[in-house]
Amino acid sequence: MRVARADESKEIQITEFPYKGVPLPVRDVTVRWLSQAGPADSPEYGLRLFRIGPSGEIPIHKHFYYQTMYVLSGAMVVAVHDPETDAKTDERRAGPSEVVFIPTMEPHSIVNASAQEECVFLCAIANVYDN
Repeated sequence: MRVARADESKEIQITEFPYKGVPLPVRDVTVRWLSQAGPADSPEYGLRLFRIGPSGEIPIHKHFYYQTMYVLSGAMVVAVHDPETDAKTDERRAGPSEVVFIPTMEPHSIVNASAQEECVFLCAIANVYDN
């Protein structure tokens, strides 16, 4: 068992995220790893605290893990993209107490809905491995 304060975890600035082999710029986003199990570079499970600054953005990306986000404050717009064309196929706004689930390998992007306040959310991940 481990009990810790969230602010004891190091806050890491994210500056880019790869998509289809190309590093895309991330705008005004930080993450704190609150817990994780498994290898550091590819945990089997993790709980993270994200902050997206005003007008901040996480560009289109995809990953092997399932992802569930719970918005604590502010609001974000989450878009799902076509895996072939990268065109947006759905876009939803999520605010406090709302949950967003992203299946494994689904291309998506996140934008802070506000130009004045940050968006803060918890993000739980569970990795999927080939058997």
